[in-house]
Amino acid sequence: MSSPIQDLEPKAIWKHFSALNAVPRASKKEERVIKFMMQFGKSLGFETLQDSIGNVIIKKPATSGMEDRKTTVLQSHLDMVHQKNKDTDFDFDTEGIRMYVDGDWVKAEGTTLGADNGLGVATIMAILESKDLSHPALEALFTIDEETGMTGAKELDGSILDGEILLNLDTEEDDEIGIGCAGGVDMTATRFYIEESIPENSLAYKLKLMGLQGGHSGMDIIKGLANANVLINRLLYTAYTTVNSRVASIEGGGLRNAIPRESEAVVIVHQDHKDKFEDALHTLFHEIKSEFASLEPEMKFDLQQTELPKKIMSSDVQDAVLKSIYAAHNGVYRMSPEIEGLVETSNNIAKISLGGGKIEILCLTRSSLASSKDNLVNSLSSAFDLAGFQVDLSGDYPGWSPDPSSDILKVVDRIYQEQNNEKANVAACHAGLECGILGSHYPEMDMISFGPTIRGAHSPDERASISSTQKFWKLTKEVLKQIPVKG
Repeated sequence: MSSPIQDLEPKAIWKHFSALNAVPRASKKEERVIKFMMQFGKSLGFETLQDSIGNVIIKKPATSGMEDRKTTVLQSHLDMVHQKNKDTDFDFDTEGIRMYVDGDWVKAEGTTLGADNGLGVATIMAILESKDLSHPALEALFTIDEETGMTGAKELDGSILDGEILLNLDTEEDDEIGIGCAGGVDMTATRFYIEESIPENSLAYKLKLMGLQGGHSGMDIIKGLANANVLINRLLYTAYTTVNSRVASIEGGGLRNAIPRESEAVVIVHQDHKDKFEDALHTLFHEIKSEFASLEPEMKFDLQQTELPKKIMSSDVQDAVLKSIYAAHNGVYRMSPEIEGLVETSNNIAKISLGGGKIEILCLTRSSLASSKDNLVNSLSSAFDLAGFQVDLSGDYPGWSPDPSSDILKVVDRIYQEQNNEKANVAACHAGLECGILGSHYPEMDMISFGPTIRGAHSPDERASISSTQKFWKLTKEVLKQIPVKG
């Protein structure tokens, strides 16, 4: 019996999305989805390859009459962000995504949906399987590990593709045509410390901040959403400066490319300061709640006494750590002076893990301008270095420079206007699309990015628009029909 998801239009896309979402596919754990995609390509009788890093390439010949058109690469990434609400019982390693329809939206039950970039993958699968769509020779490129390092794009063999045009199906606004994106770098700040014993007459408290929207740390950073790690540090700093509370542990956030939705900490205070401590934190939370009233209506704060921990941080280390997090920039750092409304540079304090004598802080710094990215990295490194952290950088990847004169841009832009009676928004985005990296392997390839509307990517609130997917499918089919002639 088919599910409601598979019955949605266009069925060609939703049936493949349902099948894909039954396969666990976390970044760096793509073995099963690679096998799934290899079997799919071979089942169609097409040349199906897996390169040395794990990317899958499926090649489909041109349909009759389209042999003279430019070979076109259709590209999406296989991995998805695995995030869930804390009260959701779900095992990403063994279970398929549980989906349901809510009006015009497809959603998941307490987890990320995987529409980023599963809808792009499913669309390419539908095109490969089709028997009645007109298209040039196609090379379907399914990359791995886009979400946590873009490893697949970085390690792609520069001789494996013959395409002259690349259609990246990883944009999340259906009225947008992407022609550029930000580059990024992962920052990890690490410090070890000696733990101390708990002073006498101490009480322990657990602070929990939850219910934030979260979201994509690139596309959603401009919204000014609350970062749970930043706010928990604000609460801890106030407690420390008010009653000299001491931190035993902090655990907040998760993936670098997701704005943290939840964070918690365990602290101890002298029993004589109990009332002052509780009053200070509840007062501050109400102030924070007021600051974010329109952005974070579901924000919640819980403060409960708990068992005394075994050890705490020393006062001098705690002072330096809390101040360094306070000093580290989070959010939009600089807007583009050339492109109105585009974030040029930003940082996400993505994860804080503190306890057992070790502190680790993970950030993702993005920018469409390399010099601005370097400037923010230096600022962040200085804040952490002054607090005794070892700062390491990894996973650096380039941005994608816009080309307003692109031939495929002109085709897609014209077709969009004809189908929708309005112009598309041709823009660069503040997210890490793979086009910049792929362009370093194939500098002559003409690239464009577009896709259906997806909201709340990288969070359990992720949802995909059904009507937008229909609009996107109509556009994609017509674009394939009008790919320019070779030469």
